[in-house]
Amino acid sequence: MVALQRYYWLFFLIVLACGGTINGQQAFIQDVQGRHPVDSDRMWLSHEHVLVDFIGADSIQFHTWDHDAVIAEVMPFLEEIKAYEVDYFVDATPAYLGRDVLLLEKIAKKTRIKIVTNTGLYGAGNNKYLPNYVQKISAEDLAEKWISEFEDGIDGTSIRPGFIKIGVDTADPLDTLQQKLVKAAAITNLRTGLTIASHTGKAIGLWPQLEILGEMGVSPAQFIWVHAQAEEDNSNYLKAATMGCWISLDGLGWDVERHLEKLIYAKEHGILDRILLSHDAGWYDPQKEQQKIAPYTNIFTKLLPKLRAHGFTDKEIKLLLSVNPAKAFAIMGSN
Repeated sequence: MVALQRYYWLFFLIVLACGGTINGQQAFIQDVQGRHPVDSDRMWLSHEHVLVDFIGADSIQFHTWDHDAVIAEVMPFLEEIKAYEVDYFVDATPAYLGRDVLLLEKIAKKTRIKIVTNTGLYGAGNNKYLPNYVQKISAEDLAEKWISEFEDGIDGTSIRPGFIKIGVDTADPLDTLQQKLVKAAAITNLRTGLTIASHTGKAIGLWPQLEILGEMGVSPAQFIWVHAQAEEDNSNYLKAATMGCWISLDGLGWDVERHLEKLIYAKEHGILDRILLSHDAGWYDPQKEQQKIAPYTNIFTKLLPKLRAHGFTDKEIKLLLSVNPAKAFAIMGSN
């Protein structure tokens, strides 16, 4: 299985090196406005949020927030990142936590930023954000719902997801429902080619996910370890990278020094080609009257000067912010 996974990843790299096309199969990025060829020169923020509603799956009222009010609050922060030539903005808010693809489409049109949304469900937080039907259906049936969003569009629109977002609690073994999410994500990946991004945190919750995915034939190269900065033992980054897993250090909206230390470790151990960077910022909250939006700029204003001071080259910075995310979110499909 390990040999097969390595072969798959080597083949995928060859595809990208050949302009993204082999035997009629073209790699592409899916955003809320359509498909785009993979371009490793574009700047990415690979894990952010516009809006998140933590009221819970049993209470959330879809589309009760006013689009114009949300846009008025978040637009100044999105205009800021245009000054840093950000082309792709990955919105990691899943269904039942405030995913609103029509809102994202409006913002994408106003900003001309390519916004990538997701399919999937979020089990972290002791399954508070999972709808009741998840308990009643199989992983196969759950996957069919997610596959339908990719093939037919989300919530009756023509907008399609560009990746799978799931979430698990920090535990081994995983909760039964969260195991179901991982299995459904694996099935969806194998049918669609969508990368799996999983809210994971510390590595203890990573290994059971990779074990399930491996048993189902999904390469670790199709998996993003989200919030990996929470892991305290840096040697686990080396282990995950050796397996081919993407490692997302995505809390830069809240902390810079911790990320800097982990990036220095990644550089020293030759695994920068498996690292993704983002802020996990934004967070318009419909439950609050007064908003406090976290900016999406710490990477550019705080982290990059520190990286350069520690000897990081422009090529290495481009690897982290352009080349790696383009590979991580690339989807194989027919022309």
